Amino acid sequence: MVRRPPPATPSHSPIPQPNSPTDPRRRLGVLGWPVAHSRSPAIQNAALAAAGLHEWRYQLLPVAPELFDETVPALAGAGFAGANVTIPHKQAALALAREASPQARAIGAANTLTFGPAGEIAADNTDAPALIAALPFSVSGRTAMVLGAGGSARAAVWALLDAGAAEVRVWNRTAPRARELAAELGATAADRPGPADVLVNCTAVGLDGSDPFDRLPLEPGDLAGYGCVVDLVYTGAGTILITRAREQGVAVVDGLELLIGQGALSFELFTGRRASIGAMRAAIA
Repeated sequence: MVRRPPPATPSHSPIPQPNSPTDPRRRLGVLGWPVAHSRSPAIQNAALAAAGLHEWRYQLLPVAPELFDETVPALAGAGFAGANVTIPHKQAALALAREASPQARAIGAANTLTFGPAGEIAADNTDAPALIAALPFSVSGRTAMVLGAGGSARAAVWALLDAGAAEVRVWNRTAPRARELAAELGATAADRPGPADVLVNCTAVGLDGSDPFDRLPLEPGDLAGYGCVVDLVYTGAGTILITRAREQGVAVVDGLELLIGQGALSFELFTGRRASIGAMRAAIA
């Protein structure tokens, strides 16, 4: 049986954080490739303003995978206190860290990095607690279907099992990756998505506004077989997957709500202060 540490919120990094007025580190950002679509700067800068941290700035950090390992260690010297991490860097981010929270280690991926005064890197994962907090019902004793096998999928699978899900099935376009993830975290690899209490889309399908049903082994009518549909992808008008689920009366969790949830937890790790959820929501309304 896979043993999972219990924290429901991210552990504070053992590396000192930039909370002192004299600390010169006032920059934050989001590492990804691509990353131009990210709404993280909008929500994080709104939270910084609401907290009175007017000298701080949060920015996009587009970094190609082949440059990730050399770019991240240089961020502390460039004035960065921390960074969020998105596709495709979440597993690489954990590998670079000197310290990591128990859940980041158990998941095998990180979405939040903080930098110490000497450039030390600490990793955490706020995706997992944000997902569980956003669901409309407890997953204890229920079933879940996770689409994808990257860093976000790892966080979703771990979070659902840690919250007591009876079974979590994993589908990925590349079947061996699904089997590997399932074996590591105690889930079940699936040949095709099937009915469950929760469906979580952790793939990037739909990010470009395309129809996800052209690339996922699902039909719109299949969504009626789920109690809740979660899409980590987000667009300004809502994704097609979320729209089709709503049309069938299925409960949904929008990717923007998950972005705010994990972003608020990351904000606390970066600054030592609580984020204004209201300010974050207003920034992307």
